[in-house]
Amino acid sequence: MKIICRCEDVTEEEIVQKIKEGYQTMDDLKRIMRVTMGLCQGKGCRKHIAKILSRELNIPIEEIVQPTYRPPVKPIPISATIDKT
Repeated sequence: MKIICRCEDVTEEEIVQKIKEGYQTMDDLKRIMRVTMGLCQGKGCRKHIAKILSRELNIPIEEIVQPTYRPPVKPIPISATIDKT
């Protein structure tokens, strides 16, 4: 068993199974399995998932569209949103 996404504890076998079920893009896998959504935001698994998709779908890795990046949100206290004038 080879873990690909450590943040979400997803294995290569699970990814391959989802590809066989019809999930054929990085965004599909992201939505169904939460890969690339952990603390590292995909820094540790994006390339590996793209390689698996490329291999399983028999398409060049350059054609694998990467999911959108979303910056981490930093919480702020509610008092920072109140106008104090």
